[in-house]
Amino acid sequence: MDIPIVAPSVPVYANPGDAGADLVSTIDLVLEPGQRQLVPTGVRIALPDGCAAFVVPRSGLAAKHGITIVNSPGTIDAGYRGEIKVALLNTDRENPYTITAGDRIAQLIIAPVLRATFIPVEELDESVRGEGGFGSSGYATLAR
Repeated sequence: MDIPIVAPSVPVYANPGDAGADLVSTIDLVLEPGQRQLVPTGVRIALPDGCAAFVVPRSGLAAKHGITIVNSPGTIDAGYRGEIKVALLNTDRENPYTITAGDRIAQLIIAPVLRATFIPVEELDESVRGEGGFGSSGYATLAR
């Protein structure tokens, strides 16, 4: 799918088959422990109707340094033409994290989306899960 883009650095897929293309920072900054900051990427895109883009954390930054995205996934609607900015958060309690312009800070996933027609009803059909919420499906116990 071709996506028109205005950007100082075009997002790239690191490997064949990757779902997310890397977004990079256009500024230098230090994220102190617990600090969040809106980080510019310089990227502006024109998505076709029926698509959305989702800004998600980079797994390596999250696992190694505690850097995540506050509103993950950040949703970019087809009609938005402004700069994509990333709301980064340093979840580490002790260590600041330095970002240099050009560092990969997030991934951009482009996906088709459905637009629903919501139909008010008195009751919903039954399902196997029912009203079970967070944690209702339990977890598997590892055999030892």
